[in-house]
Amino acid sequence: MTVPAFNTVTWFQVGADAPEKARRFYGDMFGWKFAVNPDDDGYDLISYPGAGEPAGGIAYSADPSENHAMFLVLVEDVDAACAQTEKHGGKVAMPTVTTGNGLTFAYLEDPAGNRFGVFTPPAT
Repeated sequence: MTVPAFNTVTWFQVGADAPEKARRFYGDMFGWKFAVNPDDDGYDLISYPGAGEPAGGIAYSADPSENHAMFLVLVEDVDAACAQTEKHGGKVAMPTVTTGNGLTFAYLEDPAGNRFGVFTPPAT
């Protein structure tokens, strides 16, 4: 497996208040496969047919107003990306979070209000 380059889109996320409908839709539409994330029971991992690793996820939303689709960019430093976002006219929509397994991420907005995420994977 090759390691993706920093500052590239390497993950996507779909937020769904009805994850079973999202799984059925994207599975039927594109042939995507789903697996429960062993580290988070409110998140399904998405794999493309023939892919060795997941490329995205479905986050369970509590309310339809929380539904979303966004891309996430692999960065070296999430806090630095948050600071750069504000420096360039964007906003930090959700500050840096580190999960129990070491995944670090934040949600940002560009100057037009489009939301996206940045993350660094857990240390190996």
